[in-house]
Amino acid sequence: MKIYFACSITGGREFESVYQEMVAAMVQDWHQIPTAHLVESGVGAAEAGIDPQAVYARDVAWIRASDVLIAEVSVPSHGVGYEIGFALGIGKPVLALYQQGRKVSKMVSGNPDARLQVQAYHDSAEAMRVIRDFLANT
Repeated sequence: MKIYFACSITGGREFESVYQEMVAAMVQDWHQIPTAHLVESGVGAAEAGIDPQAVYARDVAWIRASDVLIAEVSVPSHGVGYEIGFALGIGKPVLALYQQGRKVSKMVSGNPDARLQVQAYHDSAEAMRVIRDFLANT
């Protein structure tokens, strides 16, 4: 399955190691992740050198070509919120994951769209169980 993985880049990298574990597990499960490079350390500097219009065109194309969007939303991010809304707008199933106890935007947590699942997790292992269940039922 082709999965667009969305995570905070400029909003903060507090959960970078969690992003890395999630993407590594999905790749190990034989999924294609066009955004896998976004979980790497130093990605902010690499992405900063790319023209905003090019990033938008690239990311929108990746969302369109993906089967689902999975977002880690523990750290607020304008871009991730936009990507979630865009994916839902074109009919893609979306899973938004966040660490238990973190505040999540009510625009995400309150969205009644049946294609959106919002789930808390305690640790990376639980996050992967949620992801695998989501993918198995999508």
